[in-house]
Amino acid sequence: MPSPTVLLAAAGLPFLAEIAALFAASVLVAYLCYRVGLVPIAGFLLAGVLIGPGALGLVEDQALIDMLAEVGVILLLFTIGVEFSLEKMARLGRAILLGGGLQVALTVATVTLLLMAFGVEIEAGLYTGCLVALSSTAIVLGLLAESGKTGSPAGQLALAMLIFQDFAIIAMVLFVPILGGDGGTAFDVLWALGEAVVLIAGVVVLARKAVPWLLDKIAHSRRQELFLLAVVTICLGTAWITSLADVSLALGAFLAGMVVSESHYRTQALSEILPIKTIFSAVFFVSVGLLLDLGFLIGNPLLVLGVAVGLLLVKGVITAGSALLLGYPVRIAAAAGLTLAQIGEFSFVLDRVGRSVGLSPADLGTTGEQTFIAVTVLLMMLTPFLVKAGPGFGRRLEASALGRIGARREQQDAEAVAGLEDHVIIVGYGPAGRRLVRVLKDAGVPFVVVELNPTSVKEMRQEGIAVIYGDAARVHVLEHAGIHRAKLCVVAISDEDAVTDIVRMAHYQNPTLQIIARTRFLHRAEPLHAAGADIVVPEELETSVRIFSHVLGAYMIPPDEVERLILAIRADDYGVFRGSIQEAHLMVLQGLDEEGLHTRAVAVREGAPVAGKTLADLSLRQQFGITVLAVRRDGKTIGNPAGDFHVQPGDRLILIGLAERFAACADLFREPAAQS
Repeated sequence: MPSPTVLLAAAGLPFLAEIAALFAASVLVAYLCYRVGLVPIAGFLLAGVLIGPGALGLVEDQALIDMLAEVGVILLLFTIGVEFSLEKMARLGRAILLGGGLQVALTVATVTLLLMAFGVEIEAGLYTGCLVALSSTAIVLGLLAESGKTGSPAGQLALAMLIFQDFAIIAMVLFVPILGGDGGTAFDVLWALGEAVVLIAGVVVLARKAVPWLLDKIAHSRRQELFLLAVVTICLGTAWITSLADVSLALGAFLAGMVVSESHYRTQALSEILPIKTIFSAVFFVSVGLLLDLGFLIGNPLLVLGVAVGLLLVKGVITAGSALLLGYPVRIAAAAGLTLAQIGEFSFVLDRVGRSVGLSPADLGTTGEQTFIAVTVLLMMLTPFLVKAGPGFGRRLEASALGRIGARREQQDAEAVAGLEDHVIIVGYGPAGRRLVRVLKDAGVPFVVVELNPTSVKEMRQEGIAVIYGDAARVHVLEHAGIHRAKLCVVAISDEDAVTDIVRMAHYQNPTLQIIARTRFLHRAEPLHAAGADIVVPEELETSVRIFSHVLGAYMIPPDEVERLILAIRADDYGVFRGSIQEAHLMVLQGLDEEGLHTRAVAVREGAPVAGKTLADLSLRQQFGITVLAVRRDGKTIGNPAGDFHVQPGDRLILIGLAERFAACADLFREPAAQS
């Protein structure tokens, strides 16, 4: 009986069998991966291995799949560029140039020296080093976006290094033919690089002028199909123009996305392109899996595993070391090292160039080629697990002797905040942190910022903002920020895991501190509250509240009725806080009084020594010089409570006293679970 491929070819559709098999296998394997908790990318890679020539052999037209995969990379990088911006790229300039430059240069040099020690010629060593230095922009940024960690310090550092790598591929493509004895002179390479830089700059400048105007005209036509076609044209057209200067298509697409991000229509453009990007991105990852020869892998498992482990160690250590040289702490550096430990998709582009001039990985010919492919696919499949394990691995390293690296730099601004009392500690200088800093400066409220991004720290120092460079999850950083004398701590970063760690540490260090935490999703509110947060602001809920308030306003619902509904929804969804945002007495929002006393609204938690005791038993005034002005319980305020008043879990005590006295009584409010 003829195969499906033969039947479809006879019908005049010779490529349809490959595409049908590709998507069918992708759906099936990706679904199975979902059921066992694996990310879709791993499923697509496995699907490629399954239908490839080394397994079922359902795909015969590899050239067609490669072409579709190239489109997938273009669309993927375009969407990433739309979510990025030229302003953000400028802020990451130091990390891009220094961090990315160190990572690429040290990786190429290390791999070259290691191979030369085993007798490999320097040309083959340099070529192999270039292959290894590149990481997977498509996989890493996709995983970071999916997990919401693109804005985290480790995510931003990884993004900066990936941007440098994407620019470095331009030079590598021009450099590899010279290594193979088939290229021009060094002057020819520099001339080609100059042409590429000029062309890229020209595209960006012209597109920033033309693209907003074009999208504005298309949008006013109110034709959705026209808008989609315009966006795709911008993406593919810019990629093609940059390719004229031997710049990678993917980098051109990334630049096109950044150009679109500068217009008012970035959100709509992203929503239009996402479904198409999903389809072609799946093709790309499947195409990578197709390259793997299962026969070679089965016949040489120790070779493949040994090389994979070696590259994981070399690249992870070099990437982390580059981050440490930039001043990042061990936790962030280690997470970035694991995130970028794989070999990237652009290495296949470079591999094709090398093969055309007679070069092979480690100068091993076919064995080198197959080892390179097998190791690349294996590391790509491991990447989701490495990205997930990065923060935890970094925290373990931080707890070791390596955690002292960078500690000296984290202390350099301690003197600037040594005299602060009753102040706000702001963790993170992203958009939310910047707005809060501006408001507090205008209101004259004392504050200090804790930030891990060296560029943001430098910017704040230039503006005279009190800032500490460091990781707010570390005890001594919080101590330098005056945690024991602070009134409020606002955690305004986007890394969900780090938010929980910081809240837990801040609450343990100062249980009289009021902690406000930001999170993306409502389901994260309960864990943050359990960790010690008094107020959690879920972006998911606040966005919904804003939307329905505008909808009700459009139907002329009275403002007081809208406000009542908002309070009802917040009371329901914020119920996990054992009280609403308004529970704290108004005086906690005031600063110092005439006698230099401070006010605190302190939550009483289950298991804390203060719970179940009377105010007379606690002797707060006699032992610590602290007075209980009022108690909030079950939505009611009890003013000037007597000595026989029993304190219960869930109460919020309104206290007044000197800052150092709150630090002295901290153990009374510290629950045993937090101490373990």
